[in-house]
Amino acid sequence: MAAITAQAVKELRDLTDLPMMDVKKALVDADGDQNRAIELLKERNKKVMLKRLENATSEGLIRVGTSADGSLGGMIELQCESAPVAKADDFLFLADQLVKQLLAGPGATTPEELLDQPAPDRPGLKLGELLEEVVGKIREKMVLARVLRAPGPVGVYAHHDGKTGVLFRASGETKNVPVLKDVAMHVAALKPIATHPEELPADQVAAEKARLTTEAAASGKPANIVEKIVEGRMKTYFAENGVLTFQLFAKDDSKTVSQALAESGLKATGFTRWILGN
Repeated sequence: MAAITAQAVKELRDLTDLPMMDVKKALVDADGDQNRAIELLKERNKKVMLKRLENATSEGLIRVGTSADGSLGGMIELQCESAPVAKADDFLFLADQLVKQLLAGPGATTPEELLDQPAPDRPGLKLGELLEEVVGKIREKMVLARVLRAPGPVGVYAHHDGKTGVLFRASGETKNVPVLKDVAMHVAALKPIATHPEELPADQVAAEKARLTTEAAASGKPANIVEKIVEGRMKTYFAENGVLTFQLFAKDDSKTVSQALAESGLKATGFTRWILGN
């Protein structure tokens, strides 16, 4: 059996950033062969993931990004077990690599599809292998829970604590304007439930319109005036019931979200708002 020197242990630990005793045991089992020891460590790190399979991943972060030209937006949710790990450099690097590949690669509709793609800044390594590597270093379960990519115009926003993320979608020719991110921030703060009135329950909207019509008609005003009164009150109803385009814009409440977008030749088409773990 080959002698395992302190220098050999140090070199392998520097390469893998794994605990000293794990590294030494791998070298012993590999009879001093560094390459074989690395393979053993990779296999054992997978076992670490399996051992922690039942552990809850209630922490983590939501990461967002857009391509340089604004033609694509992406959002991922990467979960872990504890709050300190969600701030660890290796965990943040993994999250950033996932977003980077989601935007630069062929796209992915599932976590599995994305994890099977290469890590942009780690040549020869897939994202799934990078995840295993980070798990091996930190010794905590991690799960890529959700991925989302959409064509621009798009605005993205993630709250500073990483627990809320928004991907807002619009139509129009302009793709790189601040209002897109501003609307994404608005969605995070104001929590609309629909983009357009048509997405609200039709029976509830009809009932409210009938009530307002009856109420306005009771004033004895002409039908055309009643219609305008009802139209104005329905706008208020839509805003109060969480329709994004009718809400007053959080950054400038002198206009609605729809009006703010129109100034840049844009129209809202939809949004996705994620809360970590939900």
